[in-house]
Amino acid sequence: MDHLKKGEVNLGTSIMAAIFDGGVVLGADSRTTTGSYIANRVTDKLTQVHDTIWCCRSGSAADTQAIADIVHYHLQMYNVQNAEPPATHIAAALFQELCYTNKDQLSAGIIIAGYDKRHGGEVYSIPLGGSLHKQRYAIGGSGSTYIYGYCDANWKENFTEAECVEFVKGSLSEAVKWDGSSGGVIRMVVLTDRGAERKIFFPDEGYKGDGK
Repeated sequence: MDHLKKGEVNLGTSIMAAIFDGGVVLGADSRTTTGSYIANRVTDKLTQVHDTIWCCRSGSAADTQAIADIVHYHLQMYNVQNAEPPATHIAAALFQELCYTNKDQLSAGIIIAGYDKRHGGEVYSIPLGGSLHKQRYAIGGSGSTYIYGYCDANWKENFTEAECVEFVKGSLSEAVKWDGSSGGVIRMVVLTDRGAERKIFFPDEGYKGDGK
């Protein structure tokens, strides 16, 4: 984004999360751009804020990293004070409060996703401006503008885990294909009652993400 303050790095990016029967999948590309310059090809835009609550970050890397660190701290305190892990909606509410209260100073679009045995998989999105939306799946970042039709055509209720991974992989592959600010590898996190499982897909493994 052209209005970024000095020292910030813009995550021209593609991020998403989707629910399946028994959990949730988060995914993101790995390209960080500074204007038209690719500052990092292997950025990790998936950030853990509690055991099975993660977020996808887009916008200013400095802003989103700071917000995630603050939420992580508050969720740790919640866990200690209440002797139970926080639910995903608590993390989402904390993210929203920070994003909305400071909306004039921040450039942050965030997707929060998590799993717990009581609520199952949940996905929340916070676009620029700080509004909060609970969704079955959410997409964000510069690459998301290219894949609304693809996601609508391929989304279905009650995905299996494998189907959801392929849905996220396919969606991000399309975003990387068309968006010049997205690229690199596709990183994923699968959250279930087994915990958090990380996955990575390289350009030579079935999608065109090398940004030639």
